[in-house]
Amino acid sequence: MTRINVMRPWLGQEEAAALAEVVASGWVAQGPRVARFEEAFAEAQQARHAVATSSCTTALHLALVVAGIGPGDEVVVPSFSFIATANVVVHAGARPVFADVDPVTGNVTAGTVEPVLSERTRAVVVVDQGGVPVDLDDVRALCDPLGIVVVEDAACAVGSAYRGRPVGAGADISAWSFHPRKVLTTGEGGMITTAREDWAARARTLREHAMTISASARHASVLAPAEEYAEVGWNYRMTDLQAAVGLVQLGRLPEIVRRRRELARRYTDALAGTPGLRPVADPPWGETNFQSYWLEVAPERGIDREEVLARLARADISARRGIMAAHRQPAYAGYPHAPLPVTERLTDSTLILPLFHEMTDDEQSRVLDVLTSVPAGVRP
Repeated sequence: MTRINVMRPWLGQEEAAALAEVVASGWVAQGPRVARFEEAFAEAQQARHAVATSSCTTALHLALVVAGIGPGDEVVVPSFSFIATANVVVHAGARPVFADVDPVTGNVTAGTVEPVLSERTRAVVVVDQGGVPVDLDDVRALCDPLGIVVVEDAACAVGSAYRGRPVGAGADISAWSFHPRKVLTTGEGGMITTAREDWAARARTLREHAMTISASARHASVLAPAEEYAEVGWNYRMTDLQAAVGLVQLGRLPEIVRRRRELARRYTDALAGTPGLRPVADPPWGETNFQSYWLEVAPERGIDREEVLARLARADISARRGIMAAHRQPAYAGYPHAPLPVTERLTDSTLILPLFHEMTDDEQSRVLDVLTSVPAGVRP
């Protein structure tokens, strides 16, 4: 049998040709293609401004910085997320406070955020977990009157929709990932989108060491003007090589999302009625890109999540444990949080199934055969 991986990016000759063109140009660092990618991404996401970065982690960090988050502040984040969501709060000098999530979507809600708010809360980071759109209006109805900034961690959500618009379109500021496990990839890379011109302008400066003159502007001058550094910045730049791939991938995005939703529908239809397996689904307020197709394994299945993963592995199928609980990691021992029963249950009982654009019907059938077989000792 051939191994079935959990994810494989859809890359082809168009991306290779775009890279060759950049190499031939002699300009491979942040430059004109990054600018074009920013413009195209902003248009696709219905955002006023887009700022390319080296990763979603750096995008999230800059988002917090330009929003004014710093030492002494508290930022509410879901524990049910990749650890970078909490790490960027620490990088900004603030303290993460962990909130629980909704048991169906895996996302924070106003009801899970409110119990952990304090007089020091300056921001809430909401995550579109696995591409499932968070109910942003619900959280903002709580936070906006209190002057609390809502930052959308849309790392997984490019191509998802919220109330008829692209995810992130209604946020003050959002961060995106183009990691190879995401729906749109540039290898590594990230993006900020924001409605605020002042935040976008400062993010552009800070990503480039806070130089007053950009590298591309200096390169365009025969005698480059002297630059100044008014504050401490970072090297969070995207390259033109990455942006060239991103532009091709952005053109593929509708087809990628269509195919992923088709594969997800086949999983869901085939698993309907299978005891003890609850698949992720679209919420009432939007559509997911199914960046991750995850299942919750309930006790009535007769075997636990670890045994399901082991059975898949024996069939040469690579699945993954579900989303981590950041508050359980040694790095966050002692950090404040409310009781997190849903987070802990989902972390212990969910797994992510293989799903990628070029997945064949035979490959998906192999996965389904393992999942729907009756566990030993369980009455069918």
